[in-house]
Amino acid sequence: MSDLVTTHAANGIFTLSLNRPDARNALSVDLIAALEDSILKVSGDAAARVLILRGEGRAFCAGMDLRGVLHDAAHMTSMLHALARVSLALRRLSIPAIACVRGAAIGGGCGLMVACDLAVTHAEAKLGYPEVDLGICPAVVAPLLMRRIGSGAARAMLLTGGVVNGTEAHRLGLATHLCIESDLETTALDIAGKLCAGGATALATTKRWLCELEPEINDQTMCRAADLSATIIRGPEAQQRLKSRFESGQTTPRD
Repeated sequence: MSDLVTTHAANGIFTLSLNRPDARNALSVDLIAALEDSILKVSGDAAARVLILRGEGRAFCAGMDLRGVLHDAAHMTSMLHALARVSLALRRLSIPAIACVRGAAIGGGCGLMVACDLAVTHAEAKLGYPEVDLGICPAVVAPLLMRRIGSGAARAMLLTGGVVNGTEAHRLGLATHLCIESDLETTALDIAGKLCAGGATALATTKRWLCELEPEINDQTMCRAADLSATIIRGPEAQQRLKSRFESGQTTPRD
């Protein structure tokens, strides 16, 4: 079993931790596969009442780690499709999902954050989507971001690129809860505990109904999004910009 995602379960609260701290939990092919497998296991566990998604170390997730797949079209496309599936899996869980976001949540990492029902972060965090700065199309993250903060705000964020701090992310609605950094884990657990006190059937039915009210977030849309992103990343503009980023020593879109 992969140790790229660890699982801790207590009192119905299942905590999944992205475990590539040396890479700021950047999303590699193997990490995405491990996360997809872990979410599937949680979804099939009758004891699970709430999911918390977090990252080990100083960052939640620094985005897609494209260095190893940049010149491999098949693996890159597969990686983006896997990220789309993971985002849908988080959204479709019958239990509430909470993102506990410390430090950076960039690009695909911020996408995982908004795929969760709730997100807790702190004022100093850096969150956002700098893909267009790198010549990349943020297609996979767009559908869920639009549902989270609205079409107008999502257009502004995705077209201008860059990142915002945790306070601004909370104002925009990217994060649903804001606390001081030292209270992040406790706050996430407190929210999870309150959710566990609710009716399991009522929560599951409410989540299922909310998903039905989002007909545009479906397998077909997310599959097309992954294909769009893969096509643009293979193009000369993105290849050149990413090559420059890698040569400067920065392997993922971070700040």
